[in-house]
Amino acid sequence: MFSRECLVRGPSWWRTVRNVGSRHVAAVTSSAISCSGASDRRGTTICALSSGHGKCGVAVIRISGNRSLETLKRMTNISKLEPRKAFLRKIRDPETEEVIDNGLCLWFPGPHSFTGEDSVEFHVHGGTAILTRLMQALSRLQILPAQPGEFTRRAFYNNKLDLTEVEGLADLIEAETECQRKQALLQADGVLRKLYDGWRKVLSKSMASIEAYIDFGEEDNIESDVVQRAHDALKRLMRDLEDHLADDRRGEILRSGIKTVIVGEPNVGKSSLLNHLVQRNAAIVTPIAGTTRDIIELSVNISGYPVLIADTAGITDNTEDIIEVEGIRRARNYAENADFVIVLVDAFKYAVSGMTYEDYVREYLTSLGMHELLAKMSRERFIVIMNKRDLLKAEDKQRLDDVKAVLVSCKTEDGLQNLLRSLTDRFSNICGEPSAESPTISQARHRDHLTRCLRHLRNYFELSANEQHDMAIAAEEIHKAMRELGRITGHVSTNEILDIIFKTFCIGK
Repeated sequence: MFSRECLVRGPSWWRTVRNVGSRHVAAVTSSAISCSGASDRRGTTICALSSGHGKCGVAVIRISGNRSLETLKRMTNISKLEPRKAFLRKIRDPETEEVIDNGLCLWFPGPHSFTGEDSVEFHVHGGTAILTRLMQALSRLQILPAQPGEFTRRAFYNNKLDLTEVEGLADLIEAETECQRKQALLQADGVLRKLYDGWRKVLSKSMASIEAYIDFGEEDNIESDVVQRAHDALKRLMRDLEDHLADDRRGEILRSGIKTVIVGEPNVGKSSLLNHLVQRNAAIVTPIAGTTRDIIELSVNISGYPVLIADTAGITDNTEDIIEVEGIRRARNYAENADFVIVLVDAFKYAVSGMTYEDYVREYLTSLGMHELLAKMSRERFIVIMNKRDLLKAEDKQRLDDVKAVLVSCKTEDGLQNLLRSLTDRFSNICGEPSAESPTISQARHRDHLTRCLRHLRNYFELSANEQHDMAIAAEEIHKAMRELGRITGHVSTNEILDIIFKTFCIGK
């Protein structure tokens, strides 16, 4: 077995060990990963409040490590302990024998626990005094307070989770909408792990075939088409990678929220629409044009989709107010980086213009400086809404029934339900529907590694196409592609990546 030091010094370590058996490779990889900054605590027993801070009916104290069972026995009078079965017992201070609380006690023996270690849970009443006294008692037993994410980090070290499942678990804790919950739960259940592990197996099998050809050649009864079969498998993988990356960032947008902006001329009703969408008076509404000067950004849940919606200054060329000019500049910049644009139009002005819908909207968007931007966007990425429906005459309303815009009145709330249905359809197209059959990329980190993996495979075929190429040098690109996939799941990793992922966890998870 190689030393840990030689395994973590750089990417060349894979070539050093690639000819050993697959089980040894897994062991070597695990050893390399375990050299992170928190590995010096792996032999310790840790504890934390896992149910959140503040008074509550029931609080959960988690303990993990080789002294968990000993701690449970010292603090209770349980004689016949059964795994994964709750016992109602008096929990005592081991030094004074004073009862701290009556609570449920559970034991999860490793490796069949969340962390893969022996684990214990105390379910007690959530009063501040009880929790403080219980944590003090654990401290006197030399049980260390857990660091943020340390329980999940131990689950990762013990092969209970890979990094995609770890990140899915973190997203599940942070999920605020139903669609975010679905996506995070699928990832925490391993849909991305299964996909990426399958791709790593394709790379590994292809690499084995190519290296066998390099080492032994045709004179040693290596099948003549072994390289061609490997190339066919790699080309199929490249197509799969390209399709996976060409997802319009659906998973990432769903995870972080659909960045949405409301644009329009002054006094068209942007702030009123914002207030209706967030269902509170978040923005000041007056009949005075130019009331909104800066960007107001709020979060809202629309039919299960997370939306970061922004009200902006009314866009006009007829102002010399330097504050309003700056607000207009910010509005245009925000729209350029938005995932979705709501264009608000005055329905009354359109009705009296005598123009066709297409001509009016084109002229209106040009006056806002939005025509070129929206022309580049797909129809799912913006919507035209006509406000002030209440000012229209009956014949105007009938004529507007045929236009492509959504007709509403922020004053009377007429048409708002229809607007919400239209927004839901657009958001569904932008974010997609999370499913196990078509998992999406949810992290920019994953996209970066997948893009690098695809680039290495392209480099391999470019080198292979050269008649003067060295097959061994070309094959190194496949090793690099494997490393990029390994960095996503944690098969090959660095301390920096682990620290970034786990530091975002709350203490006790």
